[in-house]
Amino acid sequence: MRLLVLGGTEFAGRAIVEAAAGRGWDVTVLNRGRHAPVPGARSLVGDRTAPGGLAALADGEWDAVVDTWSAAPRAVHESARLLRGRAGRYVYVSTCSVYAWAPPAGYTEDAPLVEGAAPDAEQSDYARDKRGGELAAAGAFGPGDSLLVRSGLILGPYENIGRLPWWLGRIARGGPVLAPGPRELPLQYVDVRDLAEWILGAVERGLSGPYNLMSPRGHTTMGELLEACARVTGADAELCWTDPETILGAGIEPWTQLPVWVPPGSDEHDALHGADVSRALATGLRCRPVGETVADTWRWLRAIGGTAPRRPGRPAVGLDAGAEAEVLAKAAGHRL
Repeated sequence: MRLLVLGGTEFAGRAIVEAAAGRGWDVTVLNRGRHAPVPGARSLVGDRTAPGGLAALADGEWDAVVDTWSAAPRAVHESARLLRGRAGRYVYVSTCSVYAWAPPAGYTEDAPLVEGAAPDAEQSDYARDKRGGELAAAGAFGPGDSLLVRSGLILGPYENIGRLPWWLGRIARGGPVLAPGPRELPLQYVDVRDLAEWILGAVERGLSGPYNLMSPRGHTTMGELLEACARVTGADAELCWTDPETILGAGIEPWTQLPVWVPPGSDEHDALHGADVSRALATGLRCRPVGETVADTWRWLRAIGGTAPRRPGRPAVGLDAGAEAEVLAKAAGHRL
C-alpha cells in the first residue's frame, strides 16, 4: 500500500507514519523538514503555506493520502485538488468540534454541524476551519473517496498539546495534587496509536464518510487516569479529590487549567466525553487500556528529558502551582 502523509513528524501524523511503516507500507511524507524524519518513510520538503509549496508532489501516485491540517482550509483545498486522480482516497483527520456546539450526549455523525469556512478560505477559527477542511477534501475527492475522521481528545506518546504530559509532570513532582472530582467521572479519548491503526484499517477497507473516532463513552474515569499517572511515576503524590463546585467557584478553567476534566452534567462534558462511536467500533476500532497509554507516554517523556514539545500557536495548559495551593487550602473541607 502506497501512503502519502502530509506532515507526518508530530503526534497524530507521526503515529500514522510509524504504524504504516510497521505494516511494511510504502510511506511518503511531505513537510517543512523542521523535524527528524520518521524511519521507514521517504521525505519530501514543502511548505503548504508558501507559493509553490506543493511542488514536490507534482509527480507520484498513492493509494491514499492522510492530512491532519488544522489551520486555513485553503491548504487542504489545494492539496486535494492537486492529488485527485493520483490518489485513491483522501483521509482528513478532523475533529468533533465540527458539530454545532454543544452536541448532546450520544451524538452521532448525523448531528448538526457548524457552518464551515469556504474550502479555499484563509484561517478563521478552529471549528469552522476544520469543517472547511472536510468540505475541501470531500469536494475534491467526492463522498465515496474521502474519509473524515472526527477525532475527540487524543492522548499518547508524542503529544504536543500538553494535556497528559502536564498531569504526569505535576504528579511526578509529588505532594498534594488538586484532583478534580468525582473520581468516577467518565472520560472518552483515543490513544493516538489506536487512531492511527484504525485509519490504516479504514484505508484497507475502503471506508468513506464521517466517523466519530474516540473510545467508547466511559472507557476510563478521571480516577483511573490520575491513579495510573501516580502509579507509573512512582511519586509520593496525594490525590486530593475535590468537588466540582469548589473548583469552579475558585475560577479554575476546566479543560485548560485542569486538562481533560470538565464538570459532570455540563454541556461541555456531554460534548467532549459523550460521542456515540458505534460506527467506528463496528469497523475495527480497538482501544487499549488507559494504563498502557499513561505508561507509554511517561516512558516517552522520560526519554526526551521530561519536557513535552509544544505545538506552535496553542495556549499553555495546566494550573499554576500557587493557584493550586490556594485552592487546596480553601477546599480542605470540600474533599470527596
